Amino acid sequence: MSVVLAAALLVTVAALIGTAIERRDGTLHVGWPPLYATWQPHVGPGTPAAVLVAVLVVAYGPPLAARLPWRALLVSAWGAALAWTFSLALVDGWRRGLAGRLTTHYEYLTAVDRFSDIPATLRDFTHHILIDSPRHWPPHVAGHPPGSTLTFVLLDRIGLGGGAWAGVWCVVVGTSAAAAVLVAVRALAGEEQARRAAPFVVLAPAAVWVGASADGYFAGVAAWAVACLALAVTGRRPWAFGLGAGLLFGLTLYLSYGLTLFVVLAGAVLLLGARRRAVLPWLVAGGAVVPVVFTCLGFDWWEAYRLLVKRYYQGAGGIRPYGYWVWANLACTVLVAGPATLVGLRRTGGALVGAVGRTGARTLPRPARWSPEVRLAVLVWAALGALLAADLSGMSKAETERIWLPFVMWLLSAGALVREVRVWLAAQAVVALLLNHLLLTGW
Repeated sequence: MSVVLAAALLVTVAALIGTAIERRDGTLHVGWPPLYATWQPHVGPGTPAAVLVAVLVVAYGPPLAARLPWRALLVSAWGAALAWTFSLALVDGWRRGLAGRLTTHYEYLTAVDRFSDIPATLRDFTHHILIDSPRHWPPHVAGHPPGSTLTFVLLDRIGLGGGAWAGVWCVVVGTSAAAAVLVAVRALAGEEQARRAAPFVVLAPAAVWVGASADGYFAGVAAWAVACLALAVTGRRPWAFGLGAGLLFGLTLYLSYGLTLFVVLAGAVLLLGARRRAVLPWLVAGGAVVPVVFTCLGFDWWEAYRLLVKRYYQGAGGIRPYGYWVWANLACTVLVAGPATLVGLRRTGGALVGAVGRTGARTLPRPARWSPEVRLAVLVWAALGALLAADLSGMSKAETERIWLPFVMWLLSAGALVREVRVWLAAQAVVALLLNHLLLTGW
């Protein structure tokens, strides 16, 4: 409980200090520090469904996760995550909670019509990143490689245009991360750990922001990249899954610049796998495909990132104080991950410290001989390390409740080591329901 009390204190301090700063000079640019939200208690059509899903997962999730056939468990986890996320989104209503999320002037859909000639737009993309450039891109378009916007362009081309389809796409792909995380945990740390983690991966406060933000979509793609790599280094077809992992990692780089930090998770997976040498050539080959395609079409990733850094400091990023957000971002993560994840992180940290303490850092056995708990801890703490690197970079000041979703998905698997499972699952559900019903979130 001590870690939960410390986290609650962190959130309280971030809220009090943040409110004082925002009232004094308005430099935080958030309505309810540390979250990008406003205080607005409300209920909606999704309220009964969200409560029902929470009760069912708390009551039946752990025993079902223990005994369902593996493939049925994956489908059930994805289905339950879908139901949980959609119901939370609909607490705010259909338009405000889902269909209108990606249609504001900050978002991707406002730029879809400018991609009538995709190659020409990609060649010209960097000329519209800075605020003082002609017809500058909306903030989220400018802040990401064009793969993110191009996704919604292609959806529009096949007849799935508009905010509703975009929101549904983000939720469906984003919630598939639940299945991807379980696949990776099973491959790297064993089936028992994956089954124990399943209810916590499903019933997470993070679902409030998966439905519906594009970062939920990014989280799904990145999660399947890691899952494919985990299968490649532990399974029978390293070439096929290695290629698939490379393709998805390459796509991830063109969805969000910050997800280059997934190299840390990829490194952890390679460390835990027995077939890393057989996989690497296929991983590199697959990883080159998307960058080569975009480069041939005229988009310069490195130049775009250089300009993005300038654009970031031209806007709210240049005003928001680093000294507050470098620790208040972690308070956001506490709310997104939930109390059960914090308990799991403490236990995974204990597993790592215990392993080193028993044998000494220089005499640790090979990764293949590490216990399932230690192997899970390596994966979880790699995700935490990547998140902390993003925090220290200063390029994620505020709004991290959505920006860091791809990393948080992996922290949730620490729930596998939690005791009193139903108590902590209920705590996860209560946090999510309170956040969604007391606050009107911006994403």
